[in-house]
Amino acid sequence: MPSIFPGLVMLSGSIVALVTPMEASGDVDWGALDRLIEMHLEAGTHGIVPMGTTGESATLDVDEHVRVVERTVERVEGRIPVIAGTGANATKEAIELTLAAKDAGADACLLVTPYYNKPTQEGLFRHYEAIAAAVDIPQVLYNVPPRTACDMKAETVARLAKIPNIVGIKEACGDPGRIRQIRDLVDDPEFALLSGEDAQTLAMLELGAHGTISVTANVAPALMAEFVTAFLHNDPVRARQLDALLQPLHKVLFIETSPQPVKWALYEMGLIDVGIRLPMLPMTESLRPELRRALQAANLL
Repeated sequence: MPSIFPGLVMLSGSIVALVTPMEASGDVDWGALDRLIEMHLEAGTHGIVPMGTTGESATLDVDEHVRVVERTVERVEGRIPVIAGTGANATKEAIELTLAAKDAGADACLLVTPYYNKPTQEGLFRHYEAIAAAVDIPQVLYNVPPRTACDMKAETVARLAKIPNIVGIKEACGDPGRIRQIRDLVDDPEFALLSGEDAQTLAMLELGAHGTISVTANVAPALMAEFVTAFLHNDPVRARQLDALLQPLHKVLFIETSPQPVKWALYEMGLIDVGIRLPMLPMTESLRPELRRALQAANLL
């Protein structure tokens, strides 16, 4: 897979956690999806994740899920990696989604920890072990306990990193120091460490992360790509300048549950319609002025 991390071949850089654009009715807007993908290719985004949490994977049915992945692969045409979200809280379903993503031509898959079930660490290990054994495709773990009620510990990640096709982790536990813990326990220097918390990405990069899977990259793809590239190419001063510019955006895009703010931001920017699926709603009206101010400050409106 293409990489911007010096000397290593792995997932790295600014990888967008892509929204799924929808019409006001809630139907997937395929034309808007095509336009968003082209925007990211032109802006220098280093990879695309369709059907992650930001893509509302929990509210799309299986056929829609697979079609979004297929459409993304078709539009990208191999220019950057496509890492399909295929996680589920049932191991059998996660295997089926991962197989479908492989058949669609995805470069890798992103698998969130099983939500709601609250498995033990051994249960987590066996869940991912089973998926890796069933589908021969690079797989990226995804730890986001605030949304799943399940925290995959660094020791479990280190065990899983020994499985050849488990190639990295998106870490969003809320503690940037977890990156250091994983780095210290994983022997493979090419195991990709990716931030899953936009506001903490700089701290994670400083602790050894190789990039980010970003919500903010939806609205500021060029800025996010420049920010991560600057850090990885040994320009920390520029990286910190860009991080300071991006922090207000990070804050406002999580002012309420994602992807409500980021989808409204893209609507304000004229890039998508207002569609979002219940139980999510369009961004609360009283919060929209703050979002607009942040977009204007970053020259995005």
